[in-house]
Amino acid sequence: QVQLVESGGGSVQTGGSLRLTCKASESILCMAWFRQSPHGGREALATIDGLKSPTYVGSVATRFTISRDNDKNTIYLQMNNLRPGDTSMYYCAAGTLVPCNPWRKFDTWGQGTQVNVSS
Repeated sequence: QVQLVESGGGSVQTGGSLRLTCKASESILCMAWFRQSPHGGREALATIDGLKSPTYVGSVATRFTISRDNDKNTIYLQMNNLRPGDTSMYYCAAGTLVPCNPWRKFDTWGQGTQVNVSS
């Protein structure tokens, strides 16, 4: 089974930036970023398919950018202009999903990386 390892979380002040990294143990078609919702469950942020085509949820794309390096089986989430409301555990997810979009059910998850944004 594919294993996912996230990194890049940390603590920043409002307006700061972070880049999250998720490395997969092998190539997989559809990869995604989620974060823990304060209301329970996980909130989808974005997906990216094997052709590097991204799909974002809501207004995430105004501040976050998902990208992918297929040679490294790695995806990234560049997060800019961070706000306290972005404080959460961020998770990488993956699956052999066609089409690849944030509304699909993912069966492989990483352990998460914590992001803290202070005011």
